[in-house]
Amino acid sequence: MGVVADVTDQVLLAVSLIPPGQVTSYGAVGRLVGCSPRVVARVLASDGGTVCWWRVVRADGTIADAVVERALAHLAAEGVVVRGNRVDLGRHGVTGG
Repeated sequence: MGVVADVTDQVLLAVSLIPPGQVTSYGAVGRLVGCSPRVVARVLASDGGTVCWWRVVRADGTIADAVVERALAHLAAEGVVVRGNRVDLGRHGVTGG
């Protein structure tokens, strides 16, 4: 149980440090904390309401379908340019994806 809590805490901390107007990928967060992108997605789906979950996108810059409408509003408020449902990682990516 402690390992799961540690990973959850690490994912939430990493995501909370993404600056406004910037995004990163599930994979980049996973590499940083030592877990898979799917684990990052699960943590954000279940425990991410307290952090800026909308700043985490897929490796190609697309926003996950389940959250796209809510994420678009948050990203627009932060000045992130989104075309369709894709963020320009070259312009807004913390790590380049």
